[in-house]
Amino acid sequence: MTRRPRSSQSGFTLLEILVATTIMAVAIGGLLTALSTTMRNAARLTDYDRAAVYSRHKLEELLENRKLPKLLWVEGQWDPNMTNGKQSGWRARLSPWEWAPGSGPGSPVLERIQLEIWWMEGEKRKIYYAEGFRRGILTQRDIESGVLLVPPGQQ
Repeated sequence: MTRRPRSSQSGFTLLEILVATTIMAVAIGGLLTALSTTMRNAARLTDYDRAAVYSRHKLEELLENRKLPKLLWVEGQWDPNMTNGKQSGWRARLSPWEWAPGSGPGSPVLERIQLEIWWMEGEKRKIYYAEGFRRGILTQRDIESGVLLVPPGQQ
């Protein structure tokens, strides 16, 4: 058997280098796309996490406020320094939610606070909803406003 003489030059051919470079480019492109998507999702989740924290604090504040008007929307805005430079705010409404049949002034009632936390994402307004309940007292004003004419839980 004859042996071929071994070449003194060993290494990769130009074609092998081009194929390897193409494979690496495709892999890095895919990795960068996935990283970009992940960063975008993380930013979106951060906004919703921030809204959840703000809603919890605002809801606690509203639940403690016994002078909150019923059946009217109250609203406010947060300082953009607190919200990562985004314009944002809240809107809330207190309404009687559940009461016993034949209730009159001074009767206990379950009150619901509907809370909307909003922020601007470019030109689009994003909203996070929350609600809380507390015990209240039915007032003459509640009765005069027609609250008892609406079935409980449908305000």
